[in-house]
Amino acid sequence: MEIRRLWQQDIPQVQALMMDVVSRLPSDALYSMDRLEALYEYVQDKGEMYGTFQGEKLVAYTVIAFPGLSANNLGRELGVPEDDLPRVASLEGSIVHESVRGQGLQRHFHALREQRAREQGMLHLYATVHPDNAISRQNLEAAGFSLQFTRPMYGGLLRHCYAKKLEVLD
Repeated sequence: MEIRRLWQQDIPQVQALMMDVVSRLPSDALYSMDRLEALYEYVQDKGEMYGTFQGEKLVAYTVIAFPGLSANNLGRELGVPEDDLPRVASLEGSIVHESVRGQGLQRHFHALREQRAREQGMLHLYATVHPDNAISRQNLEAAGFSLQFTRPMYGGLLRHCYAKKLEVLD
């Protein structure tokens, strides 16, 4: 398997994989699907997206967002001062096809996204996850994230919000 950064031309595969995997989840509440426009924004200027390929087939992807001063910056909800909001990143959706689960891709994605956040000078890293998603919760906690709150988000979907403070690299 190969992991590489995704670009605009990869978005149709990303959307197809997301819809395919989400269609088999036991509940629609478990995953908040990104709008097509948001996927394009991530690869253009609001973040970065990485994909895992088996041959030419996309089998997993992950997103890190750099929300800047936008309204959806989780830093506002967690008391980050306005001047520090440009240094907030968030771990957005990750999708892993059933055929490649159990191989540590989500843990690898966490490490990759944290590395990219540090390289971009971010100080705060946030993530949200459905309370019933035990694997994602365990992976976030293993990566050093701590639970901050649980409440409805994304149009009323219950979510845990996790945070990690990043040290400044010299």
